[in-house]
Amino acid sequence: MEQAPQGQRPQRNTGRRSFLINTGALCLSAALAGCAAPKPPPRRAPQSAKPGSAAPPVASGAATPVPALKPGARVAIVAPASAALDAADDAAEWLLARGYVPQVMPASRSRLDAPYDYLAGSDADRLADLHAAFAAPDIGAVWCLQGGFGSWRLLDQLDFDLLRRHPKPFIGYSDITALHLAMQRRAGFVTFHGPMLAQDLLAGKREPTESHLLSMVSGQVGQGAWITPPPYATATELIPGTATGRLIGGNLALIGALIGSDSEIDTSGGILFIEDVNEALPRIDRLLSQLAAAGKFDDLKGVLVGNFTRILGVPGDDAQAQGLLYPLVLDQFRPRGIPVLAGWPSGHGDPNLTLPLGAQVTLDTARGGLRLEQAIVV
Repeated sequence: MEQAPQGQRPQRNTGRRSFLINTGALCLSAALAGCAAPKPPPRRAPQSAKPGSAAPPVASGAATPVPALKPGARVAIVAPASAALDAADDAAEWLLARGYVPQVMPASRSRLDAPYDYLAGSDADRLADLHAAFAAPDIGAVWCLQGGFGSWRLLDQLDFDLLRRHPKPFIGYSDITALHLAMQRRAGFVTFHGPMLAQDLLAGKREPTESHLLSMVSGQVGQGAWITPPPYATATELIPGTATGRLIGGNLALIGALIGSDSEIDTSGGILFIEDVNEALPRIDRLLSQLAAAGKFDDLKGVLVGNFTRILGVPGDDAQAQGLLYPLVLDQFRPRGIPVLAGWPSGHGDPNLTLPLGAQVTLDTARGGLRLEQAIVV
């Protein structure tokens, strides 16, 4: 998992920021708790009260499309995991420059005190931000500021009935995998494993990081379209073949952490995508073995291996390190005879291509890409 980025932010345009605040673009109304930066200790409901668990799992078929993000739409900036102080207002300016109306949710401007200083606000506040963003009829997408740690703390209190009533593009990755997995199991609509505002877009990740995401959530990438990496970041065919199934997965450590929970990954008939950062090869081997022992590879149709960046204890750059990862992948999937495409540029690397989780796709290792077999937005 990745710590909150500490890199220097671009200098903020204070005049534009004042304008945004004065026009209300950066804060919620008083009814949604205003713009205060809360600093209470985390609050968690007793385990006997679990509204999230009341929602039954949805069928394991393809996820339903979500409404497309329209030009000029309002976009909620949320921080369900770690804090990224000062980044929320920069992210709002980034969205405004692209024609969207930013809505900064309160917890995205806060950070708790130690020992919970890895969290952007209390559990209750981060959860309230998510619920308010999905419930608001004028918000067209819910976009995560960054990952880090802590999304999994919200899962047993998520109101999946509310989410199902108000589907919309939900964008993030890394620790946000916990929310993707829960939404796939209990809300049943397409979510987007894609670049986050602070962690990727403000950091200036290379194209097509930005354009690919915006074209996908706006409806310019539809059924029958191919998702392929740019020429400078082509993938590697480890086990040849084609396979069709639901695109599932995300961060490997989060997938492993949720095994045994109500939100554990459903891999039946799926194309599994995995990526991670700051993990050692022995830990990656253990995580893969854990999933195998839990039966999560038994009914897989194919595997897409994304960026495994900053592999611990391995000298050289990420490309060289990933080559040492591939034998571990082959150990697991070669005996199963399913196609595997590796080195896919999604996750913590640069660029970071967006993937529509829950959508029906075809993996073609010879072509080095994915074909969409359904609409992902409508």
